Amino acid sequence: MGTVALMMASCNLDLVPESTMTDAAYWKSENDLRGACNRFYEQLNGNNALGGGFAHDYRSDELNNNGAANSTSDGSWTIPSTSGTWTDAYWRIFIANNILEKSAQADVTESVLNRYQAEARFFRAYYYFELVKKYGDVPLMLKAVNNTKDPSLEMPRTPREEVMKQVYEDLEFAATWLPDIDASEITSNWGHVAKQAATAMIVRAGLYEGTFGKYHNLPNCDYKAHLKKSIDAAESLMNSRKFDLYPDFEQLFQVVAEGRQNKENIFVKVYGPNGSAASTTHGNSRQMENAASLTRNIVDLFLYTDGLPREKSPLKVSPETSYDDIFTDRDPRLGMTIYKVGEEAYKGAFIPFAFRYGYNLKKGFDLVQWGTNSKEYTDKMIIRYGEILISYAEALYEYNGSISDDQLDKTVNALRARAGMPAKLTNAFAQANGLNILEEIHRERTIEFVDENKRYDDIIRWKIAEKVLPVDIIGAKYTSEANKDKEDLQNRLTSNGGMLNNKQRYEEDDMYVLEFAENRKFDPAKDYLYPVPLQEITLSGNNVTQNPGWK
Repeated sequence: MGTVALMMASCNLDLVPESTMTDAAYWKSENDLRGACNRFYEQLNGNNALGGGFAHDYRSDELNNNGAANSTSDGSWTIPSTSGTWTDAYWRIFIANNILEKSAQADVTESVLNRYQAEARFFRAYYYFELVKKYGDVPLMLKAVNNTKDPSLEMPRTPREEVMKQVYEDLEFAATWLPDIDASEITSNWGHVAKQAATAMIVRAGLYEGTFGKYHNLPNCDYKAHLKKSIDAAESLMNSRKFDLYPDFEQLFQVVAEGRQNKENIFVKVYGPNGSAASTTHGNSRQMENAASLTRNIVDLFLYTDGLPREKSPLKVSPETSYDDIFTDRDPRLGMTIYKVGEEAYKGAFIPFAFRYGYNLKKGFDLVQWGTNSKEYTDKMIIRYGEILISYAEALYEYNGSISDDQLDKTVNALRARAGMPAKLTNAFAQANGLNILEEIHRERTIEFVDENKRYDDIIRWKIAEKVLPVDIIGAKYTSEANKDKEDLQNRLTSNGGMLNNKQRYEEDDMYVLEFAENRKFDPAKDYLYPVPLQEITLSGNNVTQNPGWK
């Protein structure tokens, strides 16, 4: 676990004093413990991952950065010397361990001590889960090392099943001792973790590990045990009656839906204070204008209002002669996710191909905050109740091999109804139309959570990345509404590395091909896990080994 050794050797620990002071004047009071734990929220990233700021995730087939290839998505990535996905996680785990050890010195009651240790254990679990998702087996460090010669810094990788056992133990402790989401301590410090956030993390972790274990045939993994943890945790949240879906899907991602008044919020990253002078900000809307667009690969997953997919529905418009033909008789969430021609967008009425070559994102865009030039302050939902519902449906089906219509109504159909989608998913409907219930649950998760940083993790755990990544990535369709000369546009697209196709790569004419399949690859023998950074192997004395297939 060489990361901590390197950080300690630098003699410049990037921590606020509350987390590192060892003198007798500190670690004495509840206020000291509270101050130490506040560091977690400064470091927390609103995009559910590691790194700074709020970012759109280009690692899957969901989004494209204006034709630019993503090394993970196109299979061109290599072993890095260092990586923040490893070092940032371990640095934050070190902070949690430091708090867990030193907090015991404080002159507080056992319940107060447990409350702050629960906060530290929540974040330790949060970041260990991030590591397991990316790397699989990782060194399980449960103490704060303050000596660069400590032999534990050279420990080998711990089996992921053992790491996940610790993740659950930490989250269960947190769910016991953290304040309730409606406690004054949380309402007055909105964004701090409540016990329900810990329970929700068990839902997420259990579903991920259960399905990953099943589809990747992990040895020594009782995948059903993981799924059962997810199911039980989801039922606990659903039965608590503390949460509900926000009534307006489009407004869910705006300032109006912030705070506990929105019962869909479970765990959020707070930005702000609200206003142009906000001190904690992100650049979500600017990135939507300048980079991120939805691929046709994902647009085609949206159902028609008859509940049928593109390949089955008679409502499909073909051939498409207008840019907006894709919205005809479609799940309303499509029109809430991407722009129609003429809608007020980034710099006036939306015109296709004016900004991006894919489908321009609308979900979560805020023109007022766009005007702050990357100083946006809308809070970001890290866990929302909609995720609990769809995760529950998936875990139930994976565990039982079936799901009842009543359970579908409480999960999949509740999400559809919130958005105004008229068709319901039932077992009889699926059977009559040759639909696979599990695939429809997957579809529902994908379209509900567009641009919420779920898709890459999902295609990894479902083991379908090898099918959906090494393919043509399709963008938007050229029509007269583009208001650009077709030949001139073709020349510009060609210079950008793409092309307008003539049915050789898609069933419709004049679709922009963002990335060519022949330039993309995914090696299932190695690419389902990240490569371990070379520095971590070296600093561990080669006790930390490389993931299979990476050389």
